[in-house]
Amino acid sequence: MNLQETLAHHVKQAVKAIFNAELETVEFQATRREFAGDITVVVFPMLRVVKGNPVQIGEQIGQYLVANAEAVKAFNVVKGFLNIEIIDAYYLDFFNEIKDNKSYGFVVPNADDKSVMVEYSSPNTNKPLHLGHVRNNLLGYSVSEILKASGKNVYKTQIINDRGIHICKSMLAWKRFGNNETPESTGLKGDKLVGNYYVKFDQEYKKEIQELIAQGRTEEDAKKQAPILLEAQQMLLKWEAGDDEVVSLWKTMNQWVYDGFDITYKNLGVDFDTLYYESETYLLGKEFVAEGLKSGVFFKKEDGSVWCDLTEDGLDEKIVLRSDGTAVYMTQDIGTAIQRVKDFPDVGGMVYTVGNEQEYHFKVLFLIIKKLGFDWAENLYHLSYGMVDLPSGKMKSREGTVVDADDLIDEMANTAGEISKELGKLDGYSDAEKLELYKTIGLGALKYYILKVDPRKRILFDPKESVDFQGNTGPFIQYTYARIQSILRKADLEATFNASDLSLHTKEKELLKQIQLFPEVIKNAAEHYSPALIANYTYDLVKEFNSFYQNVSILGADNVNEKVFRVQLSSTVANIIKNAFGLLGINVPERM
Repeated sequence: MNLQETLAHHVKQAVKAIFNAELETVEFQATRREFAGDITVVVFPMLRVVKGNPVQIGEQIGQYLVANAEAVKAFNVVKGFLNIEIIDAYYLDFFNEIKDNKSYGFVVPNADDKSVMVEYSSPNTNKPLHLGHVRNNLLGYSVSEILKASGKNVYKTQIINDRGIHICKSMLAWKRFGNNETPESTGLKGDKLVGNYYVKFDQEYKKEIQELIAQGRTEEDAKKQAPILLEAQQMLLKWEAGDDEVVSLWKTMNQWVYDGFDITYKNLGVDFDTLYYESETYLLGKEFVAEGLKSGVFFKKEDGSVWCDLTEDGLDEKIVLRSDGTAVYMTQDIGTAIQRVKDFPDVGGMVYTVGNEQEYHFKVLFLIIKKLGFDWAENLYHLSYGMVDLPSGKMKSREGTVVDADDLIDEMANTAGEISKELGKLDGYSDAEKLELYKTIGLGALKYYILKVDPRKRILFDPKESVDFQGNTGPFIQYTYARIQSILRKADLEATFNASDLSLHTKEKELLKQIQLFPEVIKNAAEHYSPALIANYTYDLVKEFNSFYQNVSILGADNVNEKVFRVQLSSTVANIIKNAFGLLGINVPERM
């Protein structure tokens, strides 16, 4: 049992023994810094079952705890708050139990438990990954790692949107204007090359619209009748009919994009266990529409289209099959979800990392799957996130005004380099070591800045601000880790301390209390799908360590026993920083 569970047990016993009343829950909070104590019991909620003055009730419970709870040393009552002081031995026993456990806070998955599939990235193969994809990838990857740390078996996946009119637009523009250029002949990453032709298509399309308007067409008619658009639509029909030439070009250009994506994923530090392709899944789901029609989940309208009536659930009617028998995205998503459980029978839930503009879509999707009778529908979650804005404004892919993910990663490393040079922290590093460190700091800054914010909130991303070595930033935490490593290099890590000869300094105790929270933080972050809880816990831990470092001498302690304890305490903090940052996909440098 942890401290709260132990104390709650004793408080309930106290209320039973003193007041002959049953207490269902005990409310705790951190003790305010101006009062003596390590944890506070809030007395006010007890007044529902115990009548009397909250101060007197607190005094009586405090006396009972000192007499009966081994860990309680003393208490004081301020108004309706019972502040409890815990004996040093309790914290030292706890520390002795966990100090050698390199995976402290992590739960080992049970092979028999149901797995979770986390979908993220899911790009289109007509353009490179951009800043929005960066947030998506960082969130999906981090949530996957947090779920694993909480004891879940996890599959990371993505569905690659590799078909449709937008893909044909890039293909057609390359065919018309590309002069057979390739990633090899241009020296461009394949996804960038294909993305350039998506932009080129839009430029030509707009030109043709203006020409048609000049000939007397309405703007609406011109948009529909532009020859380049009609040709792209024809290309899509040919692709769907399996035309050899179109399919061959589609395979070639998609492979260019996949090769480009792989480089970006590697640089970003994310990976996947399994991939799905829309070209293979877009026909899935139709069989379940047929079954749903029989069972009454769906109904057919006069024009032959198939719908699901969700009005009783507070939503509206949703089309799942067009009148010509073709599927819509919803149909495909239903089929893909069911296919994933067929492919991985141990999957008992899924997390979809998709922007908040799709919230309604996922409400409908989850509800339809539930109505079709799949019990795992209860464990579907939309990890909804807000947009990432830049000081310069909004991004548009087809106009070529996106912030490219690769360019952003490079810019972050350059910014980290400039700031590090200004601070003069890297004497004695080779050029290669400096570049590697700049990349670690820059990428850490980017990831931390994005992940420390609640996923649902919109972010204004400022690269310069994110690489600050002070405050709630990735580099500040990385620097603290490197500082601890510097201490550990000068210390004997094999030595042992004698807990019975130690008296804890206030700063040591505060640090131990923060360390105690780590397992619960992982559990909460997994339950809420929120890397922000891990990020901000790590910042609090680092602040607590820096306060300890400034107030207590580690290597210059009064005696060897104190020194060994403080070195091992520092080592444990470093290990937690490393593991917590690992859950965020961030590396920590040994020197900085």
